[in-house]
Amino acid sequence: MKSKYGHRVSVKRQKSNRIYLPREANACATVVIPALNEAKRIREVVAYALADPATAEVIVVDDSSIDNTAILAQQAGAQVLTSSMLGKGASMRDGAAAAAHDLVVYLDGDLRNLRPGIVTSLCLPLLNESADFVKARFGRGGGRVTELTAKPMLKVFFPELAYLSQPLGGIIAARKCLLQTLSFEDGYGVDAGLLLDAHLAGAHLAEVDIGSLEHDSQPLQDLSLMANEVSRVIFNRAKLAGRLHVEQVIAMYESQRQVAASIDYVLTLRKGRRSLVLLDMDGTITPSRFALELARNTGNETALMQLLDTPHDDAITRSERIAELFRFVHKQQFEQVARTMEIRPGVIEFVKQARRAGFMVGIVSDSYFVAADIIRRRIFADFALAHTLTFEGSVCNGQLQINPAFLPDESDAMTSICKSNVLRCFLTDKTLPPVELIWAVGDNLNDLEMLRLADNAFVIDPKLPKLLEEPGITLITEFNDLVELLVYEASESMES
Repeated sequence: MKSKYGHRVSVKRQKSNRIYLPREANACATVVIPALNEAKRIREVVAYALADPATAEVIVVDDSSIDNTAILAQQAGAQVLTSSMLGKGASMRDGAAAAAHDLVVYLDGDLRNLRPGIVTSLCLPLLNESADFVKARFGRGGGRVTELTAKPMLKVFFPELAYLSQPLGGIIAARKCLLQTLSFEDGYGVDAGLLLDAHLAGAHLAEVDIGSLEHDSQPLQDLSLMANEVSRVIFNRAKLAGRLHVEQVIAMYESQRQVAASIDYVLTLRKGRRSLVLLDMDGTITPSRFALELARNTGNETALMQLLDTPHDDAITRSERIAELFRFVHKQQFEQVARTMEIRPGVIEFVKQARRAGFMVGIVSDSYFVAADIIRRRIFADFALAHTLTFEGSVCNGQLQINPAFLPDESDAMTSICKSNVLRCFLTDKTLPPVELIWAVGDNLNDLEMLRLADNAFVIDPKLPKLLEEPGITLITEFNDLVELLVYEASESMES
């Protein structure tokens, strides 16, 4: 294989260790754990690594911790080294250099509640020669820096790597001979740098599902620094690969905007909340429909009404044709209409009360994310999920992308694109604790399935009598009715 500088990289494969089932893995790997002030968990992580049949040795590279990390790691059975300089990248490089085995597995020092056999799982693609560099995949999506920075940038500059779930994850397995040809960044960009360097060197990459993963979250100021470092590294590798152009940078920012509309990102915002409020936008939060207001603003009202009166079109076709009406409309016009639309009385107070009561509050809309996110911020909700329009140079190109959260599960062929599928995403989220209570508010037939699945369902200004005929759906005349219900339930809970 070739390195990013054009040199050939020789990857020696140890065929004598080839295995195909986890139970056949013997001690074949060096586990390296970079650690800085991880006394709280380092003993457990070392013990976990040593319990794996694929682990031959554990090396903890201490980054000059001021707690008992080094002592506890040694007591747990690890070989302890002091890093040659401050920074995770240096610790990872030092650990690989000291490894006695050709397979090197990196674990973080703050991990907890890992399923057994992860070291073995990561080594398998290396041992059976299907990969030279392996990343762990865990949970549904990554953290904020992953979803808002790394993934959008990779999608634009390295689209062939867009399939990776956790490109920034520090749980990695690779051949030592490959690692010794790669550059180890000093800061937070080390994991992205190794991934891209391995890819540019022609290494075969693989991703292995290791189940759920728990580790300590980063402080907000660290997340900002991490985002900057990751951006710098990806820009640098894109430049080396001849992929850094102004048009791509503009496309990257558009991609980052759209990430906030993804269910994977929204689920990272839940942060342990067990209760959820889902609000329809058009006709529920706002008395009018965004598409109609935008059409009036852009002179497309007549054309829009004609499209709305085509019952033979399916929902996707109609939505796509409506989106085409707004081709060449500047993004500022979308935003201006969303900023000036009327909000029903009581909505903001209800959202505030619900959040104070521990609910996560979100907008689920068949409209456009560019508008739904502004309405979200106007009512102080936590998230918005809607379909996305693509903008090129801040001008709409008329192309509509259906939000995957609205799509049915692959095993459910009977369900069409529907808001109820968003609700199911929350119910099937494996992040603990699970969602236990869902309120939903709508006004029209396209809200019905979501209302049926909710624990408490409400309609306001219903557009069809059928909504009132459904059992379990309560009619409200204003959002203040829900505010009173929240206050009542809170008082009942305190008395019990």
